[in-house]
Amino acid sequence: MLLENIRAMREIKKGEAMRRRIQKLIKKKTKDLNSKTLDQKQKKSIISSLEESIKHLNETLGNSDDFVVRKISVGKEEDINIGIFYIEGLVDTERVSDFIIEPLMFDFQEDESIHSKQDLLTVIKDSTIAVGDIQDVSDYESLVSSLASGYVIILVDGFTKGFTIGLTNENYRNVTEPSQETVVRGPKEGFTETLRTNTALIRRKINSPNLRIETRKIGEVTQTQVSIMFIKGIVNEKVLEEVRARLSKINIDGLLESNYIEELIQDKTFSPFPTIYNTERPDVVSACLLEGRVAILVNGTPFVLVVPSLFIQFFQAAEDHYQRWDFSTFIRFLRIACFFITLLAPSLFIAITTYHQEMIPTPLLISLAAQREGVPFPAFVEALLMEITFEILREGGIRMPKAVGQAISIVGTLVIGTAAVEAGFISAAMVIIVAITAIASFVIPAHNMSISIRLIRFLFMGLAASFGLFGITAAFIGLILHLCSIRSFGIPYMSPFGPFNVPDQKDSLFRLPLWRLSTRPRLVNQQNINREQSPSPKPPSKK
Repeated sequence: MLLENIRAMREIKKGEAMRRRIQKLIKKKTKDLNSKTLDQKQKKSIISSLEESIKHLNETLGNSDDFVVRKISVGKEEDINIGIFYIEGLVDTERVSDFIIEPLMFDFQEDESIHSKQDLLTVIKDSTIAVGDIQDVSDYESLVSSLASGYVIILVDGFTKGFTIGLTNENYRNVTEPSQETVVRGPKEGFTETLRTNTALIRRKINSPNLRIETRKIGEVTQTQVSIMFIKGIVNEKVLEEVRARLSKINIDGLLESNYIEELIQDKTFSPFPTIYNTERPDVVSACLLEGRVAILVNGTPFVLVVPSLFIQFFQAAEDHYQRWDFSTFIRFLRIACFFITLLAPSLFIAITTYHQEMIPTPLLISLAAQREGVPFPAFVEALLMEITFEILREGGIRMPKAVGQAISIVGTLVIGTAAVEAGFISAAMVIIVAITAIASFVIPAHNMSISIRLIRFLFMGLAASFGLFGITAAFIGLILHLCSIRSFGIPYMSPFGPFNVPDQKDSLFRLPLWRLSTRPRLVNQQNINREQSPSPKPPSKK
């Protein structure tokens, strides 16, 4: 009897679960049908009357002052009325006059062989307008979107179809040297705020027909163009599909910078460590694409996102492959050492001077005791005051005008540090520790990784003041466990160290010679593993 009751309860639970699934499926289908119906309603077809179209566009744009409407009459008998529409400032008005208005007014003549409306549109499109980027448009939603994107619209009276012409104003920032990722040897060009300029910079690096670009618009209000770049045949298809899926789920009003995308598609939200790499260098993005990664470009920002991104990638710089392999390896180890200095130097000083004085040599201990004789605060408060003061000076130097920002930050640091030591608030040793820590944080190439380490440093300082070296050890173990639990688009964040992959060690901490880098990262790339293998250099044989 008991078994029968249990079975009956299980059947009831299964039935309820099935019913809930069916209800969810019905709701989803209904929502999709409603959204499709709404889209169809919004896509209102263009009215054949030119005057009605002008009235509709003025109402849609709220009679904006920068909306330009130019009506002209063409043809032998001037019986063909054409409307030219564009947003002032977004298009090149000189090219509009030279390539659209002038050909229509002076070169266009109605051909006697034209017997239908479609023939007239074909003549205007194929024989009159001297512009390459010209597309058909048949609904007002696409028309208004093209206007906002900097296109010129042509409508002909009596027709329910028009043209969008690309004559975008080219008054943008020129390609210059990146301000954040400078190199001694290597390309000096960086991305700009123009999407097509950025894609062109990458295509100049990778002259392959397999380099693919997929562009979509994200943002209900801003309609920002977002492009995905990858190399067909090299890219990890699973990562590519995941990127497409995550971007398609974004529903936001405005998209002004690539960080909007980064926060909305990253794997781990509540983690101080970045799981998406950003750069303003075309050569770095090109190298990542050749490894099988995916680049995400956002119109209006010079910073390009690269996924998947691993922990060790944030300690590598573009210049590592432009210098000798042995020197690059040394610099990479130096960056890792600076990572540990930035993270642990203040906390180790606090722990040793507070709890473990027996670890300090006697002469040094006497010197430290003499320095701290008149200091009223414990080591933790000293370090906290100095770290917060330096962060204030660093942020103030960034926000101030460039002409005075750097001078103020340097002078402020020297004056405050010296005055604090002379006043007896801070010991000289603590000033040295904080200064070394601050300088070491600038060695890390990725700015977002440097910020993460600076934040975690305060946690280590608090645990060091509370529990000494035991607190630092526990925090470090917790940090390692957290790093090993993170993934970037399905790829373990700590690879190739965890899980350990021997072939991928050749370009992680070490940078072996280029002729040894014959394979792509195995966890990032699942197909086309082998690169073009170059033979090792050999001296000429003796005759």
